[in-house]
Amino acid sequence: MSVKDFFVKTGGLFLWGNLLAMLLVVVLLSVGVWYGLELYTHHGEGIVVPNIKGKSFQVAYRQLQDAGLVIQVSDSGYNKKLAADCILAQSPGFGTKVKEGHTIYVTVNSPSSPTFVIPDIVDNCSVREAEARLTAMGFRLLPSLLVVGEKDWVYGIQCRGRRVSNGDRIPIDYPLTLMVGSGSYDDTDNFEYIESSYAVPAEGEVDEFVEVPEKQPTE
Repeated sequence: MSVKDFFVKTGGLFLWGNLLAMLLVVVLLSVGVWYGLELYTHHGEGIVVPNIKGKSFQVAYRQLQDAGLVIQVSDSGYNKKLAADCILAQSPGFGTKVKEGHTIYVTVNSPSSPTFVIPDIVDNCSVREAEARLTAMGFRLLPSLLVVGEKDWVYGIQCRGRRVSNGDRIPIDYPLTLMVGSGSYDDTDNFEYIESSYAVPAEGEVDEFVEVPEKQPTE
């Protein structure tokens, strides 16, 4: 069978020409989409994130804006050694390559220390449990103050010489002192029950504490 006869039997040159044209169009479209996406997403290009930690928010804002990036506050912290409103942390970090318009999330320094509520500790737990709960919250504890009471039981909390209670809000950088029972008690707290030796007089007997009137002589 000749080539001419094969094309005649399979539809002719017109059919094969259309198939080749369609294939060429698909290839051209694929290549066009590929390069179009690269141009749109700036493939291979990136902006290096600058280091803004320790800088004031205004300075960091201008620096990122000049670099084509966006800044957004995501959290706040407290470091008394740093100025208020300075950057404590950033994400993405320094040196990361990002696209233009990317948002850099920052943590700023609070002007005052955060306050936390004193949990239900006073007269409700042992000194070991109280220390674990308070240190986990970030409080610094001074040596405990021993008071009269059950050993190792928390009877109170002092903060800067003032007694605080459960539910009070205290700045996290204020040290606390636990008032812990020493296991000793005052003499006034010792009450020893002594059974009375006084007995109710039996019938016919005279109560020695009752005055009996003298009998008057009969005439």
